[in-house]
Amino acid sequence: MIAFLFSLPINIIITVALVGFLIGLYYVVNKLLIGKKEKINKYLVLFLYLLLFIIFVFALVFGLYIWEFDFQPYLDDIQDKIATNLLRHIGSIITTVLIIFATGFIVKILKFIILRSSSYVKTSNEKRKTTIMKVTMSIINYIIKLIALLLILSVWGVNVLPALAGLGILGLVVGLGAQSLIQDIIAGFFIVFEKHFDIGDMVEINGFKGEVIDIGLKTTRVKNWKQDVKIFNNGSVQNAINYSLTQSLAIVEFGIAYGEDVDKTLEILTAELPKTKETIPDIVDDPVCVGVVALADSSVNLRVVAKTKTEAHYGVERALRKEIKKILDSHGIEIPFPQVVVNKPKEQ
Repeated sequence: MIAFLFSLPINIIITVALVGFLIGLYYVVNKLLIGKKEKINKYLVLFLYLLLFIIFVFALVFGLYIWEFDFQPYLDDIQDKIATNLLRHIGSIITTVLIIFATGFIVKILKFIILRSSSYVKTSNEKRKTTIMKVTMSIINYIIKLIALLLILSVWGVNVLPALAGLGILGLVVGLGAQSLIQDIIAGFFIVFEKHFDIGDMVEINGFKGEVIDIGLKTTRVKNWKQDVKIFNNGSVQNAINYSLTQSLAIVEFGIAYGEDVDKTLEILTAELPKTKETIPDIVDDPVCVGVVALADSSVNLRVVAKTKTEAHYGVERALRKEIKKILDSHGIEIPFPQVVVNKPKEQ
């Protein structure tokens, strides 16, 4: 076997060694990165793949050199073609570059103007202003880039008018086959301009509750309290509930012992509950004890309600229970535990 290997030409041996080296290197790099791309810096991953590509190119060139491939005529031919095409299309290339730079500049200027203009517009609904501003910027961005594409095509000798006619026919065909896409876009317009909800609103869409973080012409993104982001096609948004249109209501129920004076307890709560607004900033109106709501087995149940900022009622209810406990303890009002009354039968 060894004698057979030594009898092979040197160029075959080197070629086989290069191929084996490249396969082994690619396997090692992939083995290192599998399952670790999220943990490794993305620039390091890009550098590793770029280094692998450069090594592959050098190995290919070296392999061709071993097989005595003559690069000079090939390079001369490429150079002549590049030089000829550059001289022939130098005007079109320069114009294309200028159009690309001008497009980027115009988009940035218009975005800056929209942002500056929106800062001078005073409105009571800032979320609404942000939503319309983002949608407007998105539409302007698409329109300007479409115009730039048509200009570049005309610079390179493409007749734009037949192309536009073809695009119209193509759009009709695509429209017939992409009705769901058109439905999403139309629904997106209605969501934005009919004020169904805005960015920053707390909504529940198809059973998923969270904060609206982005509204586009096709999709809406909602993030819940667990930081999960769900993407809805606008056409599928049904049974949407917007919790941000009104204030929330905190409701706390608690019990006092049957032996306590209910009227006295209500007077104490009426006097003390408004003070909790100072320690609970999310309360909008003073908490109110509405009265007795149930006569339970071991307690007389009372209910306290308070208007809060939107979706702040969860935290307010927890804080109110704490404050109510302090109020009742400070006035010696008993909060009962479950009790069972046992009647002993009379002796005969």
